[in-house]
Amino acid sequence: MSEVEKNKKSVEVLWNKYISENPEKKNLKTPLSFYFSDNEFDANDCADLVAKGIKKATATSLWWFEKNNEPLPKVGNQYIITDWNGNAKAVIETTKIEQVAYNRITSEFAEIEGEGDKSLEYWKKLHKDYYTREMKPFNEQFHENMIIVCEQFKIVYLK
Repeated sequence: MSEVEKNKKSVEVLWNKYISENPEKKNLKTPLSFYFSDNEFDANDCADLVAKGIKKATATSLWWFEKNNEPLPKVGNQYIITDWNGNAKAVIETTKIEQVAYNRITSEFAEIEGEGDKSLEYWKKLHKDYYTREMKPFNEQFHENMIIVCEQFKIVYLK
């Protein structure tokens, strides 16, 4: 079995365990699985922070949703969080969504997102760098007023 097949299996196994313990959810299809960030170190760190209950939010640029023609998240959406290699770690459920300009992100949100030292300064540097990398291949540039989709979530099932 290839690494990709093993990781896909990991997502299926986690979802099936969740369904077996929550039979009222049996008619739901396996949700989207993904890792946070664009590099292995951060993706694995974020997966661990989610599993430990420290990371309870994420901040995706509205630009990303529009550029990728992806629907905006909704309260109640469920996702399977993986590490960089696709190993399933947790099922999460969206609890709150706000669209906020980057320059209006609060220290409270930075703390809920749970990365680094949880400060607003850390959050701003980390995310400005991330959004800049994400936009660069399209010759588009980060700006302080860009809208960020601030999504809060809770863990509904852990590996």
